[in-house]
Amino acid sequence: MKQIYQYFFRGLITALPLGLTIYFLYIFLAWTETFSMWWIRPFIGDSYIPGMGLVLGLGGIILLGYLISHHYVHRLLAMVEFPFANLPVIKSVYLSLKNFADYFDPEKEEASQQAVILKLPGHDLEIVGLITQQNVAGLPKGFTQGDRVAVFLPMGYNIGGYTVFVPRSWVQPVEMSAEEVMRLSLFAWMANGDNSKNPIS
Repeated sequence: MKQIYQYFFRGLITALPLGLTIYFLYIFLAWTETFSMWWIRPFIGDSYIPGMGLVLGLGGIILLGYLISHHYVHRLLAMVEFPFANLPVIKSVYLSLKNFADYFDPEKEEASQQAVILKLPGHDLEIVGLITQQNVAGLPKGFTQGDRVAVFLPMGYNIGGYTVFVPRSWVQPVEMSAEEVMRLSLFAWMANGDNSKNPIS
């Protein structure tokens, strides 16, 4: 019976990520196909080919990215965002998601997406984080001034974390991308390396 349980959970943890990925892809494809059939099919009739929805969806995302690169379109987007950024409750959700997405913008400076190890002086404990503020000059009064940085410490198995303000000397850059830090932290770094070696006795 124990062996059956082991096989079951091995199969589950193998199938779950794959299944969820396929599921979300299916939702995206179904939505784009429905939209394209409603929008394009009346013009082309029987010439419609299944899969045009995917092309339309990807093309729309690329086109949006291209348009946003222009200043005047960016200003127009700011007008569209205005109610989302000012309505109570909604603005908290929208701005939080927008700021989180903006952090991974490939056009941002590399320093703003810096992965670091936070280590307190006199302690061997190391905590992986991401620098989100390179200085505290623009923060409200009350924050300790000096050569300090803001470091976001992501939590495992949870979409959240803590932001701490520490002296710059407490952090050490590591050769990792922000995406790698978030992905590995989400699953408590269990996907990194062989955990079966050198167990704690």
